[in-house]
Amino acid sequence: MDIFAPLQWFADWLTYSVFSIAPKTLLAGAVNFFIFDTLKIFILLAVIIFAVSIIRSYLPPEKIRNILAHKNKYTGNVVASLLGIVTPFCSCSAIPLFLGFVQAGVPLGTTFSFLVASPMINEVALILLLGLFGWKIALIYIFSGLVIAVVSGIIIGKLKVESLVEPFVYQTVVNSATPLPSMTRHERFEYAKTYTLDILKKVWPYILIGIGIGAWIHGYIPTDFLAKYAGSGKWYGVPLAVLIGIPLYSNAAGVIPLVSALTEKGVSMGTTLAFMMSVTALSLPEFMILKKVMKLKLILLFAGIVGIGIIFTGYLFNFILK
Repeated sequence: MDIFAPLQWFADWLTYSVFSIAPKTLLAGAVNFFIFDTLKIFILLAVIIFAVSIIRSYLPPEKIRNILAHKNKYTGNVVASLLGIVTPFCSCSAIPLFLGFVQAGVPLGTTFSFLVASPMINEVALILLLGLFGWKIALIYIFSGLVIAVVSGIIIGKLKVESLVEPFVYQTVVNSATPLPSMTRHERFEYAKTYTLDILKKVWPYILIGIGIGAWIHGYIPTDFLAKYAGSGKWYGVPLAVLIGIPLYSNAAGVIPLVSALTEKGVSMGTTLAFMMSVTALSLPEFMILKKVMKLKLILLFAGIVGIGIIFTGYLFNFILK
């Protein structure tokens, strides 16, 4: 039984009975899509973010820093990428996280693995991909994102680019052995509730905008129009999607509903997921923020390595999911 069937019934009732929109029209398709996806995504977000927040209460940034500071470079890259799944941070957190990690003795490559994984593969992305595409696509995306984060961090670590970090970053050393206060069960529950509400308050405009654009595409763009220019047979589709995604500022909550609509209209899965990865992991605003703590050459190197990984993943998805 489809657990979201009641939501579909409710969306149908609102669309056809309350709003009196004629069935099988372009407007009906767009409105029905918007109502159903909005309800489903917000319910999934509220439930799973709360659960993940309980886990996150055991992993504050200070504890993550302490864990990674004592890992060897390869283990550190893997652990940093895995921790990025349950500790999503936005672009505004890039500088304090970068400073805190490096100053605590976390290797530069390990730090970059976390910076790649955190915005690209987190619980919001997992929830939305699961709800819109199912487990197969969600797990493939998470796995490929982890590989990109780990490999990118290892390559940057191998290149020994510490000289490309602004000197002031290394002038302060953080004591990673400082003990952290523990939380009671009630405090963890309150933290999870507050964090869930805070995340929902931050992402709801992105979700509605993303679903709104997706609903318009779903209802009004001809099925074969986008497939004609961005189908799996178009070699330029993946790199073009990555280039388009870089200057856009959004998060998983805003871009995944759009990805869902593009896929429905015939755009290949690898191309749409490459677009999503570039929006979340190669954010131009984040690069502008990081410019304060690292030199342009390092930012371009970071963007190039991650970009190549995303393009390769897009082509691989298109090949596997034909």
